[in-house]
Amino acid sequence: MALPSPVLDHLVIDVRDRMDEAARVFAGLGFTLTPRGYHTLGSMNHLMMFATDYLELLGFADGGSARPELAPFPVGLNGLVFKTEDADTVYRHASAERLPIFPVQSFSRPVELHGGKTDARFRTTRLDPGKIAMGRVYFCEHLTPELVWRPEWQSHPNGARAVRRVVVASGNPDTTAKLFATLFGQEAVVAAGEARVVQAGNVRIEIVTPAAVAAEFGDAAPQASARAEYLAGVELDTASLARTGDVLASVAGLQRQLDRVVVPATAAFNTTLVFAA
Repeated sequence: MALPSPVLDHLVIDVRDRMDEAARVFAGLGFTLTPRGYHTLGSMNHLMMFATDYLELLGFADGGSARPELAPFPVGLNGLVFKTEDADTVYRHASAERLPIFPVQSFSRPVELHGGKTDARFRTTRLDPGKIAMGRVYFCEHLTPELVWRPEWQSHPNGARAVRRVVVASGNPDTTAKLFATLFGQEAVVAAGEARVVQAGNVRIEIVTPAAVAAEFGDAAPQASARAEYLAGVELDTASLARTGDVLASVAGLQRQLDRVVVPATAAFNTTLVFAA
């Protein structure tokens, strides 16, 4: 039996050892960042929170020795994370389907609220990034969601309010889509021309060819860095395109189109950001 229908939890932008710079860049792009968090696993992060999902800047110190699974990947969008209410169930299902998955891992990070500290706690199970070409795909069980989704972090000057679309580049969309069909059932993947689409809650995950990425984004597309598959871009729902365009007006290479505003990957840590109303 397949897992329940997929729902996106968050997307991860790897910034490696450049967290200070990344925080400045994304704040400059009009995002409200959560205070810097430090995982018990050895990594650090800032989040950009929306109503039900979020973007995460993930980095490390000391050359990444505490998180060796992050070290091989270049800067850029490199984590596709689904919600789960039971990480153990995901692990058992993926193992039964002979997918390369790691056992459930528990970790936390301190959160300071109203002058006191408490721990945000998580349980995750991750597909082996050495065997899944597109990057780091995993499932997150939030044990303390009230410490993550907080109203003071969910309003952004650029108007962003939800993830709407994720673009995955693949030389063979059918082959890449098999991973999602194995996890969530064949009905979870539908054909849309040459693309393969997975609906993850309110988020549309589109698996397309690198040529389609280049055709859509042009100079705004990210660098593939010799990867056969990669997460290429994210589209965000925004309250007002005019407001978004004004906030981002000084971004080099910004594309203001009739129905969207596109931030080139060169201005956002190798991640193409699309804002659409």
